[in-house]
Amino acid sequence: MSSRGLRMEVVEGDITVLDIDAIVNAANETLLGGGGVDGAIHRAAGPELAIYCRTLGGCPTGEARITPGFRLPARHVIHTVGPVWGGGQSGEDDLLASCYRNSLALAVENEVRTIAFPAISTGVYGFPAERAATIAVETVTEFLNTDTVIARVLFCCFGTESARYHRTNVNRVS
Repeated sequence: MSSRGLRMEVVEGDITVLDIDAIVNAANETLLGGGGVDGAIHRAAGPELAIYCRTLGGCPTGEARITPGFRLPARHVIHTVGPVWGGGQSGEDDLLASCYRNSLALAVENEVRTIAFPAISTGVYGFPAERAATIAVETVTEFLNTDTVIARVLFCCFGTESARYHRTNVNRVS
């Protein structure tokens, strides 16, 4: 197994309980909370997260912003806004890849060594889960090929199907 393979791991469960440097939030453009993982992270972090997010002025699709973790075990939350699936002809793949690249770049800037990603855009935004997992793992792999700061990337999947897609891709690049 390559060194990058050892640096990526797939877990199933609740991203809000991970005691690591940063978790990634699949946010909406307002950064003020919503459904799915976004709502769960905001609830677990406490009201301070929404108060802090109000100062950031939102986040465009494909970009990322960082906040403290507040009441979460994770020190930081990196918020990224994934694309809404519209059939794949509107740059959705590139925008999703940008979410991962920009989140990782922000992690490096903030000396984050361990980071966990949910399956960005695969919930209410409707991105096909298998396609999203391939993009996620390929983008992270490309980043890790040149990065020496990040020691471990977790793909924290909420569900067996998503975890299977991510594991298949991690095994393929390892």
